[in-house]
Amino acid sequence: MKRMAMLVAAGALMALPLAPAKAETPPDTLVMAWQFDDIISLDPAEVFEFSAAEIMGNTYERLIGYDVEDVSDIFGVVAESWDVSEDGRTITFQIRQGTKFESGNDLTAEDVVFSLQRAVKLDKSPAFILTQFGFTADNVEEKIVQTGDYEFTFEMDKAYAPTFVLYCLTSTVASVVDKDLVMENDVDGDLGYEWLKTNYAGSGPFAMRQWRPNEAVVLERNENYAEPTPLTRVIYQHVPETSTQRLMLERGDIDIARNLGPEEISALESADGIKINSGDKGGIYYLGLNQKNENLAKPEVRQALKYLVDYEAIADTIMKGQVQVHQAFLPRGFLGAVEETPFSLDVDRAKELLAEAGLENGFSVTMDTRNTPDITAMGEAIQQTFAQGGVQLELIPGDGAQTLTKYRAREHDIYIGRWGPDYQDPHTNADTFAANPDNSDDAAAKPLAWRNAWEIPELTEKTASAVLETDPGTRATIYQELQKEVMDTGPFVIMFQEIEVMAMRDNVNGFVIGPSFDANQYWKATKE
Repeated sequence: MKRMAMLVAAGALMALPLAPAKAETPPDTLVMAWQFDDIISLDPAEVFEFSAAEIMGNTYERLIGYDVEDVSDIFGVVAESWDVSEDGRTITFQIRQGTKFESGNDLTAEDVVFSLQRAVKLDKSPAFILTQFGFTADNVEEKIVQTGDYEFTFEMDKAYAPTFVLYCLTSTVASVVDKDLVMENDVDGDLGYEWLKTNYAGSGPFAMRQWRPNEAVVLERNENYAEPTPLTRVIYQHVPETSTQRLMLERGDIDIARNLGPEEISALESADGIKINSGDKGGIYYLGLNQKNENLAKPEVRQALKYLVDYEAIADTIMKGQVQVHQAFLPRGFLGAVEETPFSLDVDRAKELLAEAGLENGFSVTMDTRNTPDITAMGEAIQQTFAQGGVQLELIPGDGAQTLTKYRAREHDIYIGRWGPDYQDPHTNADTFAANPDNSDDAAAKPLAWRNAWEIPELTEKTASAVLETDPGTRATIYQELQKEVMDTGPFVIMFQEIEVMAMRDNVNGFVIGPSFDANQYWKATKE
């Protein structure tokens, strides 16, 4: 009956925009309008998309966490403490006692070991965060081993920088799932995969109750969490239109609007009962150029396209207040981040480069573009400036799942994307923009360099060396060199770093905009 009542409430909220009178959301419920058509799964071993990752961050607990105000401050969450062996290859973790899953089951080392092993065995998109330490489906049971009720060992193939390892264990793929509950739903040895895509087995502040693709996600307070949330539930409503989000917020149909454009934000800044919150994010907007396309594979063409984007105009108009021009793969604030911006719109220089590539008459190419207002507008602006250089760009719109699926299969020409760090160590972006250990179509690791078919053995080797370097200054120098090489020759037109902006009713407090896409926190949020 409790769940039925909650679902009826959710259904009523979905209908609110049609009501003629001003609405008001329930006092114990936070309602957000957001475009989340990129959700493919809610299994933490598979989640690798922005929207789902935020949900994971509020519903599951991980081994390690960090202070969103000071990411250098690392602390244990599920892990209470840890020790690194003398040779640097093994970390022994002590698990915090007394934690319970939402199911009521105790969280022990057995659950942690199962969760990490399961992620490696399933080998979904984020598995590389763990497999980069030498784990495989064949050896993981011998390398990640329970040694006590609340203790396990994590044996790696090399002595990596300890902070690098710990940052990796703050990521979504290190979320701890309830082994007993998951295995009750195992079908033909799938480790509960089909079930967990749409169900919940965590210990975080909220429990995931329902996901209706492109409609709604409903979360409910986890009564077994150490500090029960002030709010009973959180409801995400899928609302693609920014103007509709603004109207719903003004009417009181929702508490937070998540996808507003510059015009809506400007109009709401002086609106009664509404406030604007923003925070720097690690998200990077870029164009991925598939090297399977013979024209895009020419280095002169790659550089020419970097001179055919009007970065400043897009940042000052279409994405005003939501991005800052940034052209290196490490976001500002990361160790070794490069802040130079050597590229600007220069049509003459672009034409010279195209002529050097034997394409003095230009060429035609397609770009897969997620059909959100901001990405669509950026795509159209890039289409116009490309045309000035003789590059005829056809936009292929699609929802988040469609465009991502095509991109991950290397079936694109150009993809306009947004990439967020999986953890707060510089290797997270270096390993995807500047490393590609296997360029074959059936490669085990599929970073962004692989998605764009960029074969780079020397850069890959250099990237791998950086995580073994314990001196921060030397590490920073390596990452600076990697960024400059990618800026000069890589198949990426890196354009902006994200600023997340949201408008909310002024009675909402305690919503934290974190630095990463999975670090937005609302388990302490209240409504006065």
